Parts: sequence; C-alpha cells; structure tokens
Amino acid sequence: MLMCRVPARLRIPETPVGVRDASSVRLMNDASRGQGYRGALPWAFGFLILCALIAFVLHVGTIARFVDLARQARPEWLAAAFCAQAATYMSCALVWRQVLRHAAHPRPLRMLLPLAVAKLFADQAVPSGGASGTVLVVAGLQRQGVPLSLAMGTLLVGLVSFYAAYLAVALVSVGILWGLHKLDVAILALVTAFAAIAVIFPGAAIWLTRRIDRITLPRWATRLRWVRILQKALAEAPLDLLRNPLLMAEAVALQLSIILLDAATLWIAFRALGEPVTLWRALVSFVMASVAADVAPVPLGLGTFESASVAMLDLLGVGIEIALAATLLLRGFTFWLPMLPGLWLARREIGSGSKTDIAS
Repeated sequence: MLMCRVPARLRIPETPVGVRDASSVRLMNDASRGQGYRGALPWAFGFLILCALIAFVLHVGTIARFVDLARQARPEWLAAAFCAQAATYMSCALVWRQVLRHAAHPRPLRMLLPLAVAKLFADQAVPSGGASGTVLVVAGLQRQGVPLSLAMGTLLVGLVSFYAAYLAVALVSVGILWGLHKLDVAILALVTAFAAIAVIFPGAAIWLTRRIDRITLPRWATRLRWVRILQKALAEAPLDLLRNPLLMAEAVALQLSIILLDAATLWIAFRALGEPVTLWRALVSFVMASVAADVAPVPLGLGTFESASVAMLDLLGVGIEIALAATLLLRGFTFWLPMLPGLWLARREIGSGSKTDIAS
C-alpha cells in the first residue's frame, strides 16, 4: 500500500513557505500570531529533567558499576563502542534529511545532528516507541524553517520506518530462535504483542492524520491554542511521503542501521570485557530486550531491558555474570554518556524555539 509509484521528489511550493492551500495560510497565520504550542515546550523539558533525575536517583548503583566496568575494559573497544553510538545519531539525522530532501526542503546534516541527539535522549527518558521526542523534534525543525505540516510528515515517516525496521529484525530473531529450538511461548507472546503495537500504532497515526480535521475535540481541548494548531498541522501532513517507495526504503534501511549499531555496541561491550560472543547472539538479545522494553514501557526501561537482555543471553549460552556486565556497559553507552549533552541539546532546541515564530 505504501509502495505505489509517486513522483521522485515531492515539491511543496516555496511561496509562502509550506503553504499549499487557503487552510495552510490560516494555519501559518494563526501560528505566527503567538507561541502556539510552544507554550507547552517548557513543560515538556521539565518533564524530561524530572525523568532524568528519577533515573539518576534510581540508577546510582548502575552508574557506579558502569564506571568500574569502563575502568577495567580495554580502551580500544570502548572507543569502538563510542563510535558505534555516534553513528546511531548520524543515522537518525539522515532519516530526517532524506525526508526533507524528497519534500524539496533540504536541511544540512550538521543542523539535524544535534536534534537527533536530543530526540534519542528524550525517547530513552520517556520510552514510547520513538514517539517521546515528537514535540522536541517539531520545535527543532520549525526553528530551522521547516513548515509545521512537513515537520509532522517527517515524524510520520520516522514512526512508520521505525516500527517496520524493528518488526523485521524481531521476526528475524524469532526465526533464529526457532531454528535453535529456543523459541518458547513467552517469547512468542512478547513478539506477538510487539507486532500488534508495530501495526496498530503507526496505523492509528496515519488514520488520525487523514481524519483529524473531521474529529470533534472536547471543548476544553479546543480552548488550547497549541491543540488547534497541531490538529491543523496533522490534517495537512503530506502523506504522499509515505507512498514514496524510494524514501521509505531509505528510511527503513537507516532505522535498521541504528538497530544493528546498537546490537554491535553490545557485541563490542563483550569484547571490551574480554569475553567475546558471536554477533548474532548480541543482535537477538538486544532486539528481544528492546521489544520487551517497548511492550512494557517503564521509564528508561528500568530493569525491563536489563532483565530481558540477561535472560536472552543466558538462554543463548552466555554466562549470567558476564551478560549482566556487558548489558550494563551497553546501557552506559546508550543512555548515561549522552545524558548531559542530550539534556543540554534538548534545552537548546526548546529554548531557542520558544524565542522564534512557530512558522519561520
């Protein structure tokens, strides 16, 4: 359905920027008269700080353990893990760059990369299948002059490609476990629940985008200006982007690269600790741990990711002690090291965005 033929590049008229019809004109004029939904951005940033504080308090022991493991680990492998994680941010930014290129609103990668760091931090602080950083990304793209409707379309492409990539690797992991006679009812139920989420969540977002302008909101919601602005923006999000086969193939491939790089970081963590494991064991364990964290969305995946990762590694023949150590080292690279720059960049995106018009 999403792969039917469309023009190679989808062009949105440049004058005025992002305005395709009279409704878009009203949207941009309404947004430019004030901060609009940006009034909610300080609250969003405050929520991120709260989540980060809770994580810090609850994981003081984990942070100390990560520091000890890092001291004992081989430095060349730690450098490799750092490079792998840096590449995940690059891939995330490339997803948006490709969408904006196909929509004839290109932005340089150097402007999107800080936003990618901030978003990946936000998604980990409030895990919700990649949707937690939505407000932050919209604000950042708007600050860079991207029309609000196109920013929404960019996020839709990211959401659909995220779930498509994760569902693909989850099914591959199930196939590997089945071939090894390691597939049990609990794992199958977990992947089935995730598959339902991977279909329902993007499907609901697309359905909402098609019908948002016909939905009657509660009276209290219509009094909120940012709700009205986002409703109009969703109604005008360019769904043709989702029907561009080349764009979707590029986006899914980049999302897959993020998953593979994260799994490679786990593999590198074992190498750094002097206990190498095969790459496929690291991949299956990471994917299943991520699926478990997504199905049971506890803030920061507290305990959920770690428990699932160690359980899967143990199932695949890796000792529990080294499995836990490598998982903690992975978590240090994927969350704790980007904590401060992620917070700072999120604050910069929200702070800068609140000082500019919503429609540049």
